[in-house]
Amino acid sequence: MVHGFKHRGHPLYTIDMTEGPLLTTVLQYAVPMMLSGILQLVFNAADTIVVGRFSGNQALAAVGSVGSLNNMIISLFIGFSVGVNVLVARYSGARMNREVSDTVHTAVLLSVVGGLLLGVVGFIAARPLLLLMGSPDDVIDLAVLYIRIIFIGLPVQMLYNFCAAVLRAVGDTRRPLYFLTVAGVINAGLNLIFVIAFRMSVAGVALATIISQLVAAVLVTRSLTESEGAIRLTPGKLRVNPDILRQIITIGLPAGIQSSVFSLSNVVIQSSVNSFGSTVIAGNAAASNVGNFVYQAMNTFQQAVTSFAGQNMGARKPKRVIGSLKACQFWTVVFGVILGLLSCVFARPLLSLFSTDDAVIRVGIERMWVVCAPYFLCGIMDVMTGVLRGIGYSLLPMIVSLMGACVFRIIWVMTVFAADHTMRCLMLSYPVSWALTFSVHTLIFCILWPKIRRQFTPEELARE
Repeated sequence: MVHGFKHRGHPLYTIDMTEGPLLTTVLQYAVPMMLSGILQLVFNAADTIVVGRFSGNQALAAVGSVGSLNNMIISLFIGFSVGVNVLVARYSGARMNREVSDTVHTAVLLSVVGGLLLGVVGFIAARPLLLLMGSPDDVIDLAVLYIRIIFIGLPVQMLYNFCAAVLRAVGDTRRPLYFLTVAGVINAGLNLIFVIAFRMSVAGVALATIISQLVAAVLVTRSLTESEGAIRLTPGKLRVNPDILRQIITIGLPAGIQSSVFSLSNVVIQSSVNSFGSTVIAGNAAASNVGNFVYQAMNTFQQAVTSFAGQNMGARKPKRVIGSLKACQFWTVVFGVILGLLSCVFARPLLSLFSTDDAVIRVGIERMWVVCAPYFLCGIMDVMTGVLRGIGYSLLPMIVSLMGACVFRIIWVMTVFAADHTMRCLMLSYPVSWALTFSVHTLIFCILWPKIRRQFTPEELARE
């Protein structure tokens, strides 16, 4: 262990996750991150609203039809940022200076190189993949154009996510919020200029998105270069530490595969949605955008429990690991139930932001009652995944998610949906799979935790 550990980031922004009352500390950590995630969703929602209002239903359907494909391709690499978060949190909790620094520099280099590789692959594979998904002829050209521009900006998107993961791992969730606020304003302004003034349709909103992401990436990278202590980024030190890379892959690859599995299952669902035509595609896309805000509010507690568990495992405080799990589950249910029901009650005015077509709105309302009302099930499932990653288990959640999300939903589409070919039946696959996967994750944690406890001394087990 390296002694003389300097404060982990900017003292005005960081939160000590190893001390203090957990219920309020978790909320203090999560709220800025929640707002950051919501701002990221505003990027996509702004795209959807602008094209829906000013470029028509075909453009709206084109943007909506590529969301699951985009998520599937980038989720694998985004999962590595989870590995970065866990390592930085664990090493900073244990006050290990050199390991924190090596993780930061390995992660930044990995994000840029990986983003470039994924961008090239995604650009080339865009049309074949959309054809495989059964995108309708009247939207596929616009969809290909949109997703290819998004892939061009993938390296800066990856860089932002990895640098933000470092800041969040040491308790700094406020500065990413500030950076995304600036980027969000730029994105909204450029959307209006490119689509309304220049009539660039889907190309305009895609270009606005990657420019705003570039701004966010520059700001968050600069914050690391100006940070004090172990997380300081020095360009001359950018190199891959093989041991750190191995650990990032060990934790991050299963997390990325797990995210990709969910995205793959969404691609399967999207392919089934596509069979209903462009009106249903547009309604589903609009409702999905609204529901994403509910999901993001809950998902911050998955990220919070990963950081809290990682830091407290490093600080040898197992009681706080359990306490953080309970606190995150509590807030997940509170936010999930309240926001899920509110989104359903106010579904019509919310969906009207995306489209004025009554048929599109009716489809969206149906989806929201089936998916958003029980959304808290997805949230508590994710928190269990997050705590398992935080204590060092990433492979088991991946396997469970593979079975619970991908395999189960594919079977549902091939059997239940085949017998009842309706949107309601298709959407029911979501809450059923969440409940099933949460139950298995919880059982696994209950089996593993006694084994984890044996790693600590009686004094450590008693520490608050």
